[in-house]
Amino acid sequence: MAKTASVYVCSDCGVESLKWIGKCPSCGAWNTYVEKVVRKEPATRQSIPGMERSGVKPQLLRDVTLKEEARVDLHDAELNRVLGGGLVKGSLVLIGGEPGIGKSTLVLQTVLQSEGLCTMYVSGEESAQQLKLRADRLSGDRGGTDNCYILCETNLEQLFVQAHNLKPDLLIIDSIQTMYTEMADSSPGSITQVRECSASILKYAKETGTPVLLIGHINKEGSIAGPKVLEHIVDTVLQFEGDQHYMYRILRSIKNRFGSTSELGIYEMRRDGLRQVNNPSELLLTENHQGLSGVAIAAAIEGARPFLIESQSLVSTAVYGTPQRSATGFDLRRMNMLLAVLEKRAGFKLAQKDVFLNIAGGLRVNDPAIDLSVISAVLSSSLDIPIDRGVCLAGEVGLSGEIRPVNRIEQRIREAEKLGFSRIIIPKMKGLDSLKPEIEMLNVRKVEDAFRILFG
Repeated sequence: MAKTASVYVCSDCGVESLKWIGKCPSCGAWNTYVEKVVRKEPATRQSIPGMERSGVKPQLLRDVTLKEEARVDLHDAELNRVLGGGLVKGSLVLIGGEPGIGKSTLVLQTVLQSEGLCTMYVSGEESAQQLKLRADRLSGDRGGTDNCYILCETNLEQLFVQAHNLKPDLLIIDSIQTMYTEMADSSPGSITQVRECSASILKYAKETGTPVLLIGHINKEGSIAGPKVLEHIVDTVLQFEGDQHYMYRILRSIKNRFGSTSELGIYEMRRDGLRQVNNPSELLLTENHQGLSGVAIAAAIEGARPFLIESQSLVSTAVYGTPQRSATGFDLRRMNMLLAVLEKRAGFKLAQKDVFLNIAGGLRVNDPAIDLSVISAVLSSSLDIPIDRGVCLAGEVGLSGEIRPVNRIEQRIREAEKLGFSRIIIPKMKGLDSLKPEIEMLNVRKVEDAFRILFG
């Protein structure tokens, strides 16, 4: 007979305790322990239908043979780039994001574009009619639904039975928080259920060689909901982010065992689905800022992709006693550091002024090379002097006011040249004399040198 026991589990990190405690010793959260009833099953556990356990013997590292990972082309250049060249067979991919950001739309759109790929879409949140309406909106008259099977099921054991009978080329589960297994007595979405279900799905993916896409919820802090072990056991974690009030969506790779985590995918949300943005610079730049102060163009790089983006700033006299500091799409602490450098090293007093900073397009950029454009936009707004629209900037600002070199400067220069800019202000670096681009390169060592070029 199965033994029944009661334990207390932290709802934030999943640490178990035999008694209730107020503060979690692992994550430090208060009043997060909830009681769970655990049934300890006998030693023989349920096996996944159609899979028998095979004996595996240890072998020497030198005897391990390497083979190229077979990848599935998803017919989506942005998604293939973020995954590292395609979807690896037998891999487990987790896609997370805010509600309504477009996770299900991205996955279903990819399935409809991949003709000849037998897919089983398991939905625990939507009905088959809702998925049909979305598929008709995404595909239109192009079809693409001949190889997509819909299963509205939340029981994991029934899911494996149907997957064993169908033998799909791709399995999609929307979402992992709605699935439950009979081997655990807790409710769907709990830490125990998410941990047990994800472990069983991982075993299915590895033993059958079927790639699995998991859609996961996020909590109010922005991280994947559920235990942290969910992110550990999967092969790839993708974060789909963006502001719902903007039309751009960013697909980032947080973890990838089969590729680089520095790649980035950009989409545009439209009525008929997500459209790939092959050249984000042309969409992120506006043509109507000529003669307006507080706008500077930065040559940034996200992952391996260069693009130009606007840094917008507004500086005004503080109405209240304490000046306001606000940044959208940029680290607020780094902006405060740059304002201190601007006041200490360049002699511009901003202590009694409000400073507002915005990265246009709703993007969040972490590239330190946009420091120079940020302080230039702030100074342009403070002096009310516009920056020439044919000038772009790239450089990291140090605490002593020096302009530090940045990586991949050649790609930044080529991108600015391709978009028709006439001048680019960059740090003093070696090896740039051999480039000989059509754009004029202006080398600077300190922020004062850049300001003399921009404002005379």
